[in-house]
Amino acid sequence: MRHKRSTILFVCRENACRSQMAEGFARFYGKDTIEVWSAGSTPRGAVDPGVVTVMQEEGVELHDQRSKGLAQLPHMTWDIVVSMGCGEQCPAIPSRHRFEWNIPDPKGQPLERYRSVRDMIKDSVKNLLVHLSDLVER
Repeated sequence: MRHKRSTILFVCRENACRSQMAEGFARFYGKDTIEVWSAGSTPRGAVDPGVVTVMQEEGVELHDQRSKGLAQLPHMTWDIVVSMGCGEQCPAIPSRHRFEWNIPDPKGQPLERYRSVRDMIKDSVKNLLVHLSDLVER
């Protein structure tokens, strides 16, 4: 019997930096074991060029990802919703588990700041994926 893939949604304000990095790493490390999306409460409409650059340094291509709003998501109860630190700007989204990572937005900062944020997100995503089966089984 084939198990349903776990669903993960990463949310931030503009869906241009942090949530895009998280989606990219989740796709990269989760391969075909998860269904992953990202969205923003006020989407910018494009992935930040600094994000594309620092993710390419890690071997993660974001060419298939687009900045999108919450209304463009499938209507479902997600297994996991991760807010990247947008607080009240991110409305309640139906989920079985919700996490707030409070990761700073690198928008407009030097590339070194993007790298620092990228590394925080990479570690957080890897940790989430390691514990995913325990979370989803609950």
